[in-house]
Amino acid sequence: MSRIGKKPIAIPAGVTATVESGTLTVKGPKGTLAMQLLDDLVKYEIAEDEIRVTPLTQAQRNRAAWGMQRTNVQNLVTGVTEGFSKKLLISGVGYRAQAQGKNLKLQLGYSHDVNFAVPEGVDVKTPDQNTVEISGIDKQKVGQVAAEIRRWRKPEPYKGKGIKYDGEFIFRKEGKKK
Repeated sequence: MSRIGKKPIAIPAGVTATVESGTLTVKGPKGTLAMQLLDDLVKYEIAEDEIRVTPLTQAQRNRAAWGMQRTNVQNLVTGVTEGFSKKLLISGVGYRAQAQGKNLKLQLGYSHDVNFAVPEGVDVKTPDQNTVEISGIDKQKVGQVAAEIRRWRKPEPYKGKGIKYDGEFIFRKEGKKK
């Protein structure tokens, strides 16, 4: 039994959820998100103030999809009410970032600057030249953009130079001995 799947998803005031032709649509103050439903595995019940997700049968495949579908629905509700954000920290001599409209200009020690085009639905801010804040209502898009930016220069284990998530621990190695 999924302990996460048993919990109902509370719908806050100002948020509406509807199911039409296999798609769950959630509207809130920050925008609208939609998700394809797994109707053959899981049943979705929408009441006035909560959404419940239950498996259709006790088969392994249905129980496996149960908790994940509940979490996906919770992410839709959280996204349209609060939104999601990730923070990246850049460390290294001469490494910096600068937001320019819908582009992010990264100087990461390459011969040319990296111009990263920010996709629609995601905001990127640079409060200072060593911090990048990514925010949006879709958790998957926010995480994907953060991963693509980090991919340009992953943190290395000797000096810790590179782009890392805020709060990420970088395992450090000792340099060679003389």
